[in-house]
Amino acid sequence: MSHQVILSDICVVGDGAVGKAAALGLAQADLSVTLLRAAATPRNAARALPNEWDVRVFALNHVAHDLLDSLKVWGALDAARIAPVTAMQVHDAAEAVDGKLDFDAYGAYINELAWIVEDSNLNHALDAALDFAPNIQYVTGQAEKLITDLNCACINLVDGRQIQAQLILGADGAQSWVRGQADIGLDYRSYGQRGVVTNFACEKPHHGIARQWFVEEQGIIALLPLPGNQVSLVWSAPDALAAELMHGSLEELTQRLAPFAASALGQLRPLQPEAIKAFPLRLIRPHSMVAERIALIGDAAHAVHPLAGHGMNLGFGDVQALLKILNEREAHRDCGDARLLSRYRRARSEEVALMQITTDGLARLFGSPFPAVRLARNVGMNLLNSLPVLKRKLISHAMGK
Repeated sequence: MSHQVILSDICVVGDGAVGKAAALGLAQADLSVTLLRAAATPRNAARALPNEWDVRVFALNHVAHDLLDSLKVWGALDAARIAPVTAMQVHDAAEAVDGKLDFDAYGAYINELAWIVEDSNLNHALDAALDFAPNIQYVTGQAEKLITDLNCACINLVDGRQIQAQLILGADGAQSWVRGQADIGLDYRSYGQRGVVTNFACEKPHHGIARQWFVEEQGIIALLPLPGNQVSLVWSAPDALAAELMHGSLEELTQRLAPFAASALGQLRPLQPEAIKAFPLRLIRPHSMVAERIALIGDAAHAVHPLAGHGMNLGFGDVQALLKILNEREAHRDCGDARLLSRYRRARSEEVALMQITTDGLARLFGSPFPAVRLARNVGMNLLNSLPVLKRKLISHAMGK
């Protein structure tokens, strides 16, 4: 058993995209960083073949774009695999009064509302940037205990090694070990849904339009643009329906989507090789994003319903805020200083709370079984659709501006 002590200014626990972006930004700010991974994972693996598309995609907004650009990562992404979103159409055709809401980049005086980026494309570019970043050491091992005091934070690994740092960043997802070790309580609620994701080729061009349908007991269906005549499905389906979709064939799934997609996209065809995944949807509200010498980022700090597509954007917003606070800190404060962590908590509390309340409220509203509620929401959607000034404000907020 090793008794090695690993020293750095900051230890990032978790190596998803948010954790990698944080590690990269901190290293570029001349801080020493330890990136702790639970298990060895292939890095810089061979890219997928041109006809293979990752079923996990993100709709990155302007905050995410600006952060990745500042880290010199956006330009390293495979641009041929990125699809700009130029418009969004939201439909609720469950009632006699059809609800519809349209957003477009032209009306907001911008070129793109967002960009659809594959998880593999994003992580490949981050890995490549980390290879050239100074002051980063990778540690693979199982964490056993986290101990903090006024001067230091320590993570003990099962093999006897110890990581010592001024600050621990919990970037280890919705089931965060760091959050548990810090004894941060949380509010948790399952939506009773799973996000079913896969990709299709479409007969007609999508014109960069993201389309979303609220379909009563069937949940929320979204078709997001991919490069070429291809779209990515994100179906927030009730658990029982999700199980049906996962156990059925993709041809059967295609037939279920036909009533929604046919008029705008024509016939859908599963992309080869066929792939489909599902993940549980839940609301997670930790009671704090910080503790003594600990800060949470990404899904460890907040998990929201994907109907607005902002989970990853919130995580990148965390990174952006934390980097700014650490870069502007007073000379006498180390990275884990309680005053700095308090600034980070205040900087993120409003945006995170607003996104949690908004997405949760919309999920409840569009999941309501009451006809009067459905009628009222559709009338409201149509009214909002006729108010361009208010729509521009909503678009600006969604972009993080």
